[in-house]
Amino acid sequence: MLSIPELAMPKSNTVTTVYNGIREVWTDYEQAKAYYLELMMTTDGEERDRAECVYIQLLHGLDECSDE
Repeated sequence: MLSIPELAMPKSNTVTTVYNGIREVWTDYEQAKAYYLELMMTTDGEERDRAECVYIQLLHGLDECSDE
């Protein structure tokens, strides 16, 4: 048995996003969240919906986030 529960262990700091068919690997999770929050706030229509979809997945801590 592990001495530290798995949930208490730090998760990987990398995340992969797929936005408009472009796959990007981020080494800083917080930087990815900040980018998609700003993108969501500065666009409208379908682009905003796509950015919001990725941002919400980032908030939930997924390792791979997509706009689909």
